[in-house]
Parts: sequence; structure tokens; C-alpha cells
Amino acid sequence: MSILEFKNVSKSFGTGTHASHVLKNIDLTVEEGEFLVLLGFSGTGKTTLINLMAGLETPTSGEVTFKGKQIKEPGRERGVIFQSYSLMPWLTVNGNVMLAVDTMFPNLSKDERQAKVDHYVKMVGLSHAATRRPAELSGGMRQRVNVARALAMDPEMLLLDEPLSALDALTRANLADEIEGIWSEDKKTCVLITNDVDEAILLADRIIALNPDGTLGEEFKVDLQRPRDRMEMNNNDTFKRLRADVTTYLMDIGIAAKTADTKLLPNVTPIHSVPAAVLKAQEGGIEEKYLNFSQLDKVYPTPKGPLTVVENFDLKVEKGEFISLIGHSGCGKSTVLTMAAGLNDISKGAIKLDGWNVEGADPERAVVFQSPNLFPWLTAKENVAIGVDKVYPKASQAERQDVIEYYLERVGLADSMDKGAASLSNGMKQRVGIARAFALSPKLLLLDEPFGMLDSLTRWELQEVLMEVWSRTKVTAICVTHDVDEAILLADRVVMMTNGPQATIGKITDVKLPRPRTRKALLEHPDYYTYRQEVLDFLEEYEHGAKPKPKATAIAAE
Repeated sequence: MSILEFKNVSKSFGTGTHASHVLKNIDLTVEEGEFLVLLGFSGTGKTTLINLMAGLETPTSGEVTFKGKQIKEPGRERGVIFQSYSLMPWLTVNGNVMLAVDTMFPNLSKDERQAKVDHYVKMVGLSHAATRRPAELSGGMRQRVNVARALAMDPEMLLLDEPLSALDALTRANLADEIEGIWSEDKKTCVLITNDVDEAILLADRIIALNPDGTLGEEFKVDLQRPRDRMEMNNNDTFKRLRADVTTYLMDIGIAAKTADTKLLPNVTPIHSVPAAVLKAQEGGIEEKYLNFSQLDKVYPTPKGPLTVVENFDLKVEKGEFISLIGHSGCGKSTVLTMAAGLNDISKGAIKLDGWNVEGADPERAVVFQSPNLFPWLTAKENVAIGVDKVYPKASQAERQDVIEYYLERVGLADSMDKGAASLSNGMKQRVGIARAFALSPKLLLLDEPFGMLDSLTRWELQEVLMEVWSRTKVTAICVTHDVDEAILLADRVVMMTNGPQATIGKITDVKLPRPRTRKALLEHPDYYTYRQEVLDFLEEYEHGAKPKPKATAIAAE
């Protein structure tokens, strides 16, 4: 039996030639008790779609109905959970949930209302924090309060607009499991908007993709037995097939080739290239120990005494090798990266690059952070030029411009070079950051969660851009990530770190998958899920701050 329907619905904003057509001719039926996931990416109208369900927007044409009646305004039967949580900062967890209970059940006694609050706070696992205020809670705990408050309204239908996207991977997974548990218990109808394919498959009865033009795309039935365990899914053939099908569909509709081959890279020498005499002296082994982390420690002073964050990090990296560094939050991944960049002092041990000790920042070690840190008043081209002008002092102005334009073209910004950084999307800004790093012709490329702030499709696209440009330069690279698929996709070796403090290398996996790599090709490769299982097993062992003894250490190329 259907509970909600869209009948030929379109939604536009603005009028006339300035109209923006967000949704077009949407026909959709949501069944009672169903868990429907709408899988879309930035600009596909997914939030507008959920706002129409909630009654926060009205269609430009067509009709949205709930149980046969047209939706014209918000109603208590449709509870909404947004990406951002709007909690009252002066109220406790109990107090925030009580707001909803008081509104919906004013005739109940004080004890009965408190019993309802206790029930929903317990349901989201926050009984131990019931008297805390939002400022004392983590992001995941605040979103749990938001979920409890929506459930306390006792809606017939839950509408979830990317409620997990602002959370770290582990918190996101745990809260997704709780949402499925709540749905299974109450069998409320749920509609979830997300951009995460795994999340969609683990939660949904049915997945519908949203196309970039504002129409509904392909529908995927999820025939997987519940409850669905994340670890078990990695060995489930139905999950693998569905994951490949959904990913392939999304990439085919959303990712167009944006790189061009119109420009050749000029033959210019960067200032930090090694002189020929030095190269000759270094012959015979420097390739195998091109980057050498030797018994590296990082210790911070604290009021309670020295705190060792990273301990005995020992790793040899070959020239042209791509390393992924993965581990749970707080394991020291970024600390290792910033020490390699020369931005963070080494407490003990040493880092050598190309036979020389790493001391202080230098353009020979280019860094791409999660936030690209562009100068907003400069154009994309001018932001890249800042580094290029310093690195190629002997090149002509025309040659330097050719370097800048070559890398901006390679990252898909051929038509946006002269746009101001302030006017670029987050994904475009990160493209500029990647172009700027490669344009320095560095000896070492360091990437600190470079795609962590981007939606999945933009992240996929930039991963492929990164791999394409890297395959041309073969620069030695280290990428810090929390994304298992990203780690395997990019790396020759995945280096896994134990939990901090005193974090160190717990395991190293050699990824012997063919290059050049694409996400679609890897999902079809028979060994891909074996590598994925190795990394997932390690991360599961170290979940929730666990400190098991490391099973392996780095294998040095002596």
C-alpha cells in the first residue's frame, strides 16, 4: 500500500529566463513500511525532493500526496532529520527531546512524558549522556539527539536528509546501524537521501538514483537479507554485484571526461632538482630508499607530562611509489604527514628524502590539505602561479604559463582558469590545489585527506583525476585517508596505523592490482575484495580505541 506519491512533479526556482529547473516530471510511489534510499550528488535536487515530501516546499507543477491528501505544509506525521542538527544549546539531551514530547503530547502527565523521553533517548544510545548539554557532546552524539527528537514526535514517516554526511566514517557507520535498528523495530516508512553507495545498500529495500538533470534515474532492488552486517557484505556476491552496478551507473551519468590534451608540458627544470654530480654520487640504492622514515617519534608536552603521539614509525618508500596511510581518528596519520612536509618538528628519529634530511618546509615536498587554502582574491591561474614562479626561476614567463595551464587542464579546469577562487565550488578549489601541487614538480607529494570534504561523486572524479596526473609524473606520493576504497584504489601499498597514543605501523598490504586503475575496473577485479577485507579486518580490530598488539611492522627495502 502506498503512503506517499509524486504525480508528474516539477520544481523550479526563479522565473522566466532566470528560472532554475531543479526537478523534472517526477513520478514516485513510496510504499508503507518501506526503506527507500534516494541516491544523488550535489546539484541533483535531492534536498528539494525531501523538502517537497516534508511540505517545506510546494511543487511548481504536479502534486505530492500523503495517504491520498495533497501535502501543502509540514505535518507531525512526517518527521524530518536534516544534515545539520539545530539543538537548543542551553538544554540537556533530555531537555531537547522533551521539547518534542511536550509539543506532541501536552495532555500526558509529567511522569508519562518523562517516560517517553527516556524511551527515545535510550533508543539512540544516549542514556549515559541524558544530562549533558550539546556543547559537551560529539557530532555523532548531537545527531543522535536529533534522531531521538524526531522519533519523539511519533511520525508515521521519517525523512532523512543526509543526516550522517558531516560525521566521521566510524560514527557514520554506527549511527546508520542504529537507524536501521530503529526502522526494524518500529517499521516506520523511511526515505533517506545520501551520496554514499554502501550506506544506501546496507539500509535500503529500494534505491533510486537521481540524475544530474533533475529526473529520476535507474531503480535498484536490494535483495539482501536483514540484518546486514558490514563485514559480511564484503564477501556477499549479491552485495558486490549491486555495488558495481550502482557505482557504474552513477559514474556513467555523472562523470564526463574533463581533461584535455591540447597543451604539452614544457621541458623546464625546477629549482630543487638534484645536480648531476649529486645524482652520480647517490647511484646504487637511493631508488629503494628514496624516502626513509627511520624510528620516527613525535612527542608533545602536556600538563601531565610528555605525550607520545607517534612511536617508532619506520618505513622505506621507493621512488615513484604511492603509499596510502590509513587508521582511525587520532592515530597520528596527519602528524606523520606534516613531519614529512617539514611543517612539524621531529621529536626523535629522522626522515630522509632523496638522501637528504627533511628540515623545514620546501616546495620539493608539495602538500594538498583537506581544505585547499587558496587566495580568494586571485584567479585559479594566479593561485598556481605563486608556486610555479618560485620553482622555475630560469624559465621564461611563457614557459611558466605553459606549466600552469598544462596542470589546470589536466585537472579539468581548462574553462575556469581565469575565474576567481572565491567563485569556485569546493570540488573546483580542490582541483586547483592538486594542480598547484603537481605544478611544483615535487620530489614528494603529500595528500592529507584531500577529498574528505567532498561528496562521493566529486571524490570519485578527483581520485581518477589524481591517478591520471600521477600516472604521467610518477611522483612519490603519500595519501592520508580514512576511506578503505580510496586507500586501495590509489596505492601500491596500504600502510595501516594502530590507535594512538604511541601509534605505530600495525600492518602493510601490498596492492598488486593492475594500473592504470579505475573504480569501475577495480570493482570487477577478483582480488579487489580480498584486499578490502584485509584492511577492514585491521580497522575493525582497532575500533573504539582498542589497542591490540601490532601483528606486523614495516618491511624495509634494505
